Amino acid sequence: MKAGRHITSNFRKDKRAITPAISTVILTSAVIVMILVTVTFANNYLSQRIAQNEFSAMQQFMQTIGLQLDDVAWTIGRTQTVRYASTYGQVNFESPALNYTIYVNNVAVANFSTGVLFFNMPTSRYNIGNGYTTRVFPTTPSFLQQGTSAPVDQVFIIEIVPMKDGNYIRIVVAPSIRMLNSTITSGGTTQNYYNFYLPILNLGSAPRLSQTVTLESIASNALTEGSVTAVKVTVDFPSAGLGFDNSFFNFAHLEEDVSVPSGSILQFYTGNVKLSLGAQG
Repeated sequence: MKAGRHITSNFRKDKRAITPAISTVILTSAVIVMILVTVTFANNYLSQRIAQNEFSAMQQFMQTIGLQLDDVAWTIGRTQTVRYASTYGQVNFESPALNYTIYVNNVAVANFSTGVLFFNMPTSRYNIGNGYTTRVFPTTPSFLQQGTSAPVDQVFIIEIVPMKDGNYIRIVVAPSIRMLNSTITSGGTTQNYYNFYLPILNLGSAPRLSQTVTLESIASNALTEGSVTAVKVTVDFPSAGLGFDNSFFNFAHLEEDVSVPSGSILQFYTGNVKLSLGAQG
């Protein structure tokens, strides 16, 4: 019994069970693991912040594209290049995406198809939530806007996943229609005019040599109709099969009726704009 107690006592006093060297290795390993976890978290946080700031900056860029589109569309030969800087996202073009049909006195007189411009940010880099959508400008969800300060495009943000072209949160520039009405009196006769303006986007070259979007006006046309008693404009979606339907564009209505006095004159102007991606170095 004494021998057993002696062995046990020696074992308890043996400080070599865990050597200082092993303790140092364990502590060093724990510190390294904590550093790696911290660095990974910091990198992910930094990447997310960069993507968020980039997405916010691209909202202003896409609004600028919308304003430039209005400037370019009505002057044949005019060209404007807008530059952007993006690490995670990319500007893409989808055509045709919107088709507008014009009815005068309940008869279809013309239809026009146009493409739309996207800035696509992968949701793996930045996202708000599936189904998120907000209108940047204008805030009213109509493809027909009235007034001299009305835009000729819709700029909005939308996140729908999954879609056939990938999982993105997008900033969209979609051409829409501006309407102006005026009354002119001459020689005792009063005439009502209803003028409509629609830019039509077509893809030019896309070499992607740089992060630029170039807009070039290539043609302008006018449709005139007299003795007008009723005007209606409808929209449909040629690329609905890819997911670009009204659940994507979120227009309040797919047709807009315009009340006009009997005998009015309609003038519908279209500006054909060639859009190139990365053509300018």
